[in-house]
Amino acid sequence: MSHANAALTPRHRLRIARLIIDDGWPVAQAARQFNVSWPTANRWATRYAAMGAEGVQDRSSRPHHSPTRTTPELVRKIGHLRWKQRLGPVGIGAQLGIPASTVHAVLVRCRLNRLGYIDKRTGEVVRRYEHDTPGAMIHVDVTKFGNIPDGGGHRYVGRCQGNRNRAGTPGARTPGKAPNVGKAFVHTVIDDHSRVAYAEIHADETAATAVGVLQRAVSWFAARGVKVERVLSDNGSAYKSHLWRDTCTELGITPKKTRPYRPQTNGKIERFHRTLADGWAYKKFYPTETARRNALPAWLHEYNHHRPHTAIGGHPPISRLTNLPGQYI
Repeated sequence: MSHANAALTPRHRLRIARLIIDDGWPVAQAARQFNVSWPTANRWATRYAAMGAEGVQDRSSRPHHSPTRTTPELVRKIGHLRWKQRLGPVGIGAQLGIPASTVHAVLVRCRLNRLGYIDKRTGEVVRRYEHDTPGAMIHVDVTKFGNIPDGGGHRYVGRCQGNRNRAGTPGARTPGKAPNVGKAFVHTVIDDHSRVAYAEIHADETAATAVGVLQRAVSWFAARGVKVERVLSDNGSAYKSHLWRDTCTELGITPKKTRPYRPQTNGKIERFHRTLADGWAYKKFYPTETARRNALPAWLHEYNHHRPHTAIGGHPPISRLTNLPGQYI
């Protein structure tokens, strides 16, 4: 392939070849005219004579034969150890008696060099999907966070002070047991195509609560021009209830379930939970649980409208909702 310092581009190769073959110039004269060596001018003239204009085009520098290339059998062994045991190049090389650099080259070629490409449970290559339009599929789930005692939790004030704060929080004491301030159940909804998210905090994860969240989420998306067609959930009791099934029917939504013990199927919302924890729940010091809950709407707005999302080309999720009211005003 021609490069920045190449003496001859394909166009000039063709010109020098035609001067020699078609116009009868001596090779030495043509070489002087284009300031290249005699062998270079002769090479392009020979290729032009044999193959015409196609003979002067760039060719791959890949060799015709690679006698030292890693055998297919060894490549399969490397892939097997990577999939099943999740070993790195050094560990695989030690087991197979080959250099770690060779193992790394094979892993790169097979797109196995990053463990993130491989499913943790099955060892299979991760298969990614995305629905074509907003609302074609929404993902729902519940994640739990321990409530913050008055004065701050142990993550920021230390274990001893955190225990004292928990004991001093109103309603936290339980006779005969360690003080407990309870949990916050965050019901989350995320659109498969746009990654736009919706969330509510509740005191439980019952079917009645989950149904209420779904109804409000569908209305929230509808206000933004998105009609929900399917909903994907895990096999939690709330989502297996008759109430959930009947509510989906009333809303005109098709309920879908993930395979048992396969949270990867609902991976988009599982990844959102990690972002939620890092960006909101544990991002900074909150003196009370009320302060943390009050911060959730602002964080959701930042996530939906301003935070770049790597899965959609570095754009914020809201940018994929192309029919927002007033968008083109």
